[in-house]
Amino acid sequence: MLVRPALLPLWPPRVKDLFGREGPLVLEVGFGDGRFTAELAKAHPEWLILGAEVSAASVLRAYRRLKREGIGNVRLYHGQGPFALRNLVPPGSLRRVIVNFPDPWPKKRHQAKRLLREDFFRKLSTRLVEGGDLLLTTDHEEYFRFALEEAKRSGLYRVEVKEPPEAHLRTKYALKWKAAGRTFFHAVFTKVAVALPEGQTRLADPTPWPPIRRYEVAHALLRGELPKELTLAKAPVAIPGGVAVFLEVARGEEGFYVLTHVEEEDLTQDLLLEVRRSAHGLYAGVSRFGSPLITEGVKEAVRVLVRELGGVGLEVVQDHT
Repeated sequence: MLVRPALLPLWPPRVKDLFGREGPLVLEVGFGDGRFTAELAKAHPEWLILGAEVSAASVLRAYRRLKREGIGNVRLYHGQGPFALRNLVPPGSLRRVIVNFPDPWPKKRHQAKRLLREDFFRKLSTRLVEGGDLLLTTDHEEYFRFALEEAKRSGLYRVEVKEPPEAHLRTKYALKWKAAGRTFFHAVFTKVAVALPEGQTRLADPTPWPPIRRYEVAHALLRGELPKELTLAKAPVAIPGGVAVFLEVARGEEGFYVLTHVEEEDLTQDLLLEVRRSAHGLYAGVSRFGSPLITEGVKEAVRVLVRELGGVGLEVVQDHT
């Protein structure tokens, strides 16, 4: 029921491999405590529902709810919706996306963090089937108007403003805002064919959007003595498409453990790096604790660590970064 991308042999996985059968694929971004997800899954047992949620506490509550109610046509991913869309959904396979009460990021300087921007709509079109759609329900009128304009600007959707379906008003936040007397807004964004000047048609953004590249290993072997101390600055380090921060260094019996925060496009990870003795020298690289995804950003964080070790006199003899 829980999807762990690091353990999947193939990105994106085949729908049958993820759910055990074929069926219409639906993505819910931000499922909260899972009450709407559970209701949707029971109302449409033929649907295969993939949910993405950034709150670990919400994922746990939703998981317990689905398990308690014996629901088997849902898979939950702890992370950001765009990551799930890019890496867990095959191109041209998605029937519907549901976004209920997304974070509106109301401050102007934060609007680049909003989910429903033109770039997202263009990328979404590569994953939707012909005639597939996105359903948005929100209480934030300014964000609602913003999303309408962004979708229209992409030129890839028919936009219809409608009354919210009753089921969409039974989410945790809908019930909270309903009690507060707020107004709700709902729209359906349907992917359509768009005529190009040359007389051609397109059904999706023509720009390729392949899954994020991942790697098997990210480490180096070094020659020299394990330093008595390892001091790493906590300042952000630029990596491809994001930043990395060495948060804390702890000394163990075999070496050092470095708690590292890595932010990349649609992916945030807290992982452990290690500097320890091994049979072939000093190992500096990713710890397997927690099954982290080894991405280009993670590899760059390891490269920075290895350079720091070089600065205290260690010599690289094998580099797999």
